[in-house]
Amino acid sequence: MTVTQPARRAALIFIFFTVLIDILAFGLIIPVLPHLIKTIGDYDFGQAAMMTGWFSVAFSLIQFVFAPLLGALSDCYGRRRVILISCFGLAVDFTFMALATSIPMFFIGRVISAMTSASFSTANAYLADVTPPEKRAAAFGLLGSAFGIGFVIGPALGGLLGGIDLRLPFYVASGLAALNFLYGLFVLPESLPVESRTPRFEWKRANPIGVLLVLKRYPAVLGLIAVAFLGQLAHFVLPSTFVLYSDYRYGWGEQQVGYVLGLVGICNVFVQAFLIRRLVPKIGERKALLFGLFFGMLGFAWQGLAETGMLSLLAIPFLALWGLANPSLQAIITKQVHADEQGGLQGAVASMTSLAGIFAPFLFTHTFALFISDHAPMQIPGAAFLLASLFLAIAIGLAWRKTAWMKPSQPSGHNVPI
Repeated sequence: MTVTQPARRAALIFIFFTVLIDILAFGLIIPVLPHLIKTIGDYDFGQAAMMTGWFSVAFSLIQFVFAPLLGALSDCYGRRRVILISCFGLAVDFTFMALATSIPMFFIGRVISAMTSASFSTANAYLADVTPPEKRAAAFGLLGSAFGIGFVIGPALGGLLGGIDLRLPFYVASGLAALNFLYGLFVLPESLPVESRTPRFEWKRANPIGVLLVLKRYPAVLGLIAVAFLGQLAHFVLPSTFVLYSDYRYGWGEQQVGYVLGLVGICNVFVQAFLIRRLVPKIGERKALLFGLFFGMLGFAWQGLAETGMLSLLAIPFLALWGLANPSLQAIITKQVHADEQGGLQGAVASMTSLAGIFAPFLFTHTFALFISDHAPMQIPGAAFLLASLFLAIAIGLAWRKTAWMKPSQPSGHNVPI
């Protein structure tokens, strides 16, 4: 590894702020995106809602395609170049969307932002490059805390800025991405030495199907990618149905929902930033993964069965402890492939999780609608959350099987492709 200890620390700080600023930038536009679409397209509320849904599907579909492409490019040409180009592209694109005067222009902007934000997979690969195997769970947890902080602060700040001007959050997001690019330009070292890169770019490593075929010689990895997919699938029950569900069942308005989501974000940050680096070294990555999935399963089941708003709040600690799972899963997966395949690996993970975003909102919203309708087989308002709990139960069984080879005495980083 050519990265010195001080440079490694600076790089880790940069990657943290890269993810934080990118998530903050995307969080800024969440409260104003539907309203800006409504204004630009001169739509009514129903038309704006439908168009926003199509934008979300397109965003996930583009990431499904481009995440493995950027991962493969980073394996061949280095992580630094891909990350910096993506940061610069986001800065330009947010300004483009702020200036958009038609729906086609705005749609093009969202497509470009989906392409450039697919670099999250490269950030994960960078983290795997510069972090010792035994510390990767804590490093991925720190990255997860950046997501939590960004999603807590971003929407609140975006709503405040959007009250001044609907386009202002896009300009602020562009400025944040530009600052991040300049910071990385002077601070970020390359993490992947030339001798560790793939000798040439290959399209078979740069598409969702091809990268899975390349990784098929690591059956344990494919199984664990399926666990990541199921986890992401379950996660989408929150953004797709929580607002409507809490209004229907508990009578919560925007303010109450905002408080609850803020509390969820704070609990998640605590788990990701503090609990993981203390707990995982003591219990091991496998137990942390299984415990995290179990708590997530319990949290969604509790949420789906809670008959009052106060009872539903008790699900928050369980859902926060679910945060133990993903960093541990990432740490286990990264130990199973070579350095020149980390980008492709992270691209495959990001691609599969993006695939969940294509149809999960449709699945959960229709499940919710069906089980509160008059023609439902039985009235179960929390059916969507119970379905998410079922997905995590399946993930527990799969994770248990695919990590059965892990022993407490096994050295960190030992590869056991099964």
